[in-house]
Amino acid sequence: YVATAKKMVFGQVAIDMIAGPSEIGIIADESAKPKQIAADLLSQAEHDKRARPILVTNSEQLAQAVSAEVETQLQTLPREEIARTAVEEQGFIAVLPTIDDLFTLMNAIAPEHLEVQLPNPTDYLSQIKNAGSVFLGQYASEPLGDYVAGPNHILPTSGTARFSSPVGVYDFVKRTQFIQY
Repeated sequence: YVATAKKMVFGQVAIDMIAGPSEIGIIADESAKPKQIAADLLSQAEHDKRARPILVTNSEQLAQAVSAEVETQLQTLPREEIARTAVEEQGFIAVLPTIDDLFTLMNAIAPEHLEVQLPNPTDYLSQIKNAGSVFLGQYASEPLGDYVAGPNHILPTSGTARFSSPVGVYDFVKRTQFIQY
């Protein structure tokens, strides 16, 4: 409803953006906890049938364990039908050979929410180019940002983090350029 209302008044009043379905991208290696990764993926999948839950990893074992755990958790999720549709139609798990490959793919996807579930996640800050909001380490799950930490909650979706930022004060301040020769 919010997106429809924004479309109706666009051009007549200033709006921040017309956000797309929720997205979560998770970069993880073999040290990550499958139950936690699955829960985090489903935390966004349950929002909308078009939500995009994505895991990229260099561990085939983690990929298989997360896939099985997603199925297990889906069976008890109150919004199972919505989350299952998102997982099956919009979500995926990619196994790539190197950590660098994981960041390359995730930067191309430019997710709304990005979790970096690697040991010493701050070591990888320079590799993060495109994401709306970034959650570092196994204790910084995306729901922490939704309900506890208090970061900006209006984030670019649908890959727009490649050229856009979370909504900030400048989005609501009219600026004028002045040039004099």
